[in-house]
Amino acid sequence: MWLWLLALLGLWLLRRWHRERQTVPGLTEKFVLITGCDSGFGSVLARQLDARGLRVLAGCLTEQGAMQLRADASPRLQTVLLDVTSSSSIAATAAWVQERVGERGLWGLVNNAGIAIPTAPNEWLRKEDFVKVLNVNLVGLIEVTLSLLLQLKRARGRVVNVASVMGRLACFGGGYCPSKFGVEAFSDSLRLEMRHFGVKVSIIEPGFFKTNLTNSEAMEKNFISIWERLSDETKASYGKDYLQKFLTATREMGKKCNPNLSLVTDCMEHALTSCHPRCRYAAGWDAKLLYIPLCYLPSALSDIFLSWSYPKPSQSE
Repeated sequence: MWLWLLALLGLWLLRRWHRERQTVPGLTEKFVLITGCDSGFGSVLARQLDARGLRVLAGCLTEQGAMQLRADASPRLQTVLLDVTSSSSIAATAAWVQERVGERGLWGLVNNAGIAIPTAPNEWLRKEDFVKVLNVNLVGLIEVTLSLLLQLKRARGRVVNVASVMGRLACFGGGYCPSKFGVEAFSDSLRLEMRHFGVKVSIIEPGFFKTNLTNSEAMEKNFISIWERLSDETKASYGKDYLQKFLTATREMGKKCNPNLSLVTDCMEHALTSCHPRCRYAAGWDAKLLYIPLCYLPSALSDIFLSWSYPKPSQSE
């Protein structure tokens, strides 16, 4: 009985491996737009796809980021200044993309742009702190996607949305986790709708990687500035040592972040170039072996596990 089950499992894994090795033909003629290419995953992916011969359209927030990327890539790669929180910037980018792809349509859209700051315990934050993150990570992602759907349908292409394991399991406050939960929901509904048009939608769920989003120094400045604006009563409820505990936990988390960004960009590349892309890609061993399994546990158990590494207010000790 067990031998039959193992044999079936082995055959299924072999079939999956064979299917996922099949590559889309004519990649050198396909255009891919990537948002958030100034640094991090976006910059690495843009250069990675350019090296493979795809026609990369890189959306950068700053001219400096665009210049650096052009210097590191081939003449095929083109850049455009794109602010995903600006409707006019998104509309201008959509028109710019249309001029370049023509009747072929847009093969790939990688919604990579994202921010994590402001972040802090929810009680410390204001509405505008949440809105700032949501506007980039979720609302901007949705507007960029909607502006390019006709071109993606024309090419029967791909949408690759960068979510996070924090879109499965929220373990810190602020707008980042809600935005990534939203990316998951939007991607799932879009995948169901677009399957009738031949457009495939994939979600990338990275663990913790060393990017600007996890920069310990920026996080510390963020926590200090938010702490300083809190009322004396709120500070007292957490205890005078709480901020220092939070900063120490942030530094320790920063040390554990994976510097190998290609683990994520390889997933993105596969989603764009494979004949049979996955619906979801978990990137990084912490995602695969810790956070994804944790999200399937009863909340009471996952809460106990996550609370071990979360700073505790002095009054609760």
